[in-house]
Amino acid sequence: MYRLVLALAVMMGFSLGASTAMAQAKMSAGILTDQKGMTLYTFDKDATGSGKSACTGPCEKLWPPFMVSGSATAGSSGMASGGSSGSSDYTIIERGDGTKQWAYKGKPLYLWVKDQKPGDKTGDGVNNVWHVAKP
Repeated sequence: MYRLVLALAVMMGFSLGASTAMAQAKMSAGILTDQKGMTLYTFDKDATGSGKSACTGPCEKLWPPFMVSGSATAGSSGMASGGSSGSSDYTIIERGDGTKQWAYKGKPLYLWVKDQKPGDKTGDGVNNVWHVAKP
């Protein structure tokens, strides 16, 4: 019985680790969202393809980066599931603190703290530099 419980625990831990290793971005109603359905945004001050985020310090408190979890890699099958966006459109950038963030077509992706529920897009157009991420 002990071996069965141990085997199940190992299998569950392995499958949980595999499922959390991908960022799970997806397309919903024509926009990019995280797995919970929260809208993802891009920032005009981020230079496309630079591999860097211009949103740091106080900015990232309001606009949390869409972080890479676990050992996900660009092109993971979990990216853009259910949408028409190809996984090759996704890249990973390294932030100044060494953490990793997803980017779409060279633009880092962010969430907005004032979005309260899936489908909210209250960050679109903030200061004319934040935009809903679209495929």
